[in-house]
Amino acid sequence: MIPLIWVWLPLLSGMSTTADAQSIEAVEQNVTEFTLENGLHVIVIERDVAPVASFVTHVGVGSVNEQVGQTGLTHVFEHMAFQGTKTIGTTNWKEEQVVLEKMDDAYRAWLMESRSPNPNQDKLNELWSEFQELEEQAGEYVVNNEFSQIVELEGAVGLNAFVSADETAFFYSLPQNKAELWFALEADRFINPVMREFYTEKNVIMEERRDRVDNSPFGRLMEEMISTAFSAFPYKNHPIGWPSDIEAVTIRDAMAFYERHYVPSNMTISVAGDVDPEQIREYAEKYFGPMPAGEQPPKVMTIEPEQRGERRFVIEEDSQPILMIGYHSVDMNHPDAVVLDILSGILFDGRTSRIYRRLVTEEQKALQIGGFNGFPGSLYPGLFVIYAVPNQGVDLADIEDAVYEELDRIRNGDITDEEIERVRTNARASTIRGLASNQGMALNFAQARTLRGDWRAIFNDLDAMQQVTADDLQRVTEAYFRKQVRTVGTIQTRDETTAAR
Repeated sequence: MIPLIWVWLPLLSGMSTTADAQSIEAVEQNVTEFTLENGLHVIVIERDVAPVASFVTHVGVGSVNEQVGQTGLTHVFEHMAFQGTKTIGTTNWKEEQVVLEKMDDAYRAWLMESRSPNPNQDKLNELWSEFQELEEQAGEYVVNNEFSQIVELEGAVGLNAFVSADETAFFYSLPQNKAELWFALEADRFINPVMREFYTEKNVIMEERRDRVDNSPFGRLMEEMISTAFSAFPYKNHPIGWPSDIEAVTIRDAMAFYERHYVPSNMTISVAGDVDPEQIREYAEKYFGPMPAGEQPPKVMTIEPEQRGERRFVIEEDSQPILMIGYHSVDMNHPDAVVLDILSGILFDGRTSRIYRRLVTEEQKALQIGGFNGFPGSLYPGLFVIYAVPNQGVDLADIEDAVYEELDRIRNGDITDEEIERVRTNARASTIRGLASNQGMALNFAQARTLRGDWRAIFNDLDAMQQVTADDLQRVTEAYFRKQVRTVGTIQTRDETTAAR
């Protein structure tokens, strides 16, 4: 299981610039949609290429929805969804539940004492010992990996999940005659979630954080970038969470988070493969129909205030130098999102793109360079981010200046129709590849429906893309690539002189 994928690109590489719009009618003939009375939406895509089907449960919750002091909770719950239910993964749920509740109370008592102004060490030791004893007792009821073993024995492949700033998704494929099994198991784990091995999994997540952020130069730079660029909006928090928040979160917190966000109206199920839509409807009503409707999850009401001026930060450490530039941008549903996608393609997509060709191929100043819109999320206005790794002996300032020069060329109208068409062609091909498999279709249809309101957005955006002109590219460059809304971060190699200051 890959427990965390930071989704940089909006939905899919090229989701905003997609396959032939004329094919939407053909696709619609093979798509069935319905919504259960409790609000759960289901998309069925008939593809009889093989007797298999891919299943996706997509939830409209990401790190952007986390409360202050509970960063990383989306990720924690994603782990819990693989730990079984009240009937799977346990030898005796009733007894296990009693121990889990006592264990959580013991941890909360230890946490409160440890965060008090003057913690009593003897009391801390006593509380921690009590917690460890209860955790060991709880472990005696656990049947490890029973959920994954059940589905794999039935032919499942690709059992996986991810969380990002905007979304959470769970998915795998099964033989098409196992569709009812999928619905039974999936409904069970989302109607009857259990916080089994909760604190053990938190340790796993802390290790993931060390690996992906604390011990990774790019990870450290990305975290510093978002925490500097955003003052108020929750995109400023890394989806994996802050260490102190991960430590502090409890089973009670996770259950409250589940009850708030894992409600049918915030979930989309997508099935693609050799399946019968009416049979899928029957299974959905049978297994997910009893799921309580719940209240609509709270909306993110914070609006990031306009940045007052350029922000800069420097991380000095024993590492390869890296440059990162972030401009405040627009969300994926804004009309300019398509224009910005085309702009990123002109500048960074492939060896013939402008900045790659200039800095990597011709001038050989950069070892790696790229850029894209929608970082760290795109459901709300995020950043258009540009990053570069210099070749040895190259000053980061030289690369930064070259980036601004290329943006000025666009701003001044130096754009050709051939460049725009190249990006359209590449993006169309990329999206067709993304939709070529059952899993690709199921996942991307579910994402588009949850984040954009309709799976047809995958296709409809092509019309908007075809209308983009050089004037539009000039306009967005002038509107969004301004020094005032720019954040520039660098990792610079520490030397003895710097370290001594």
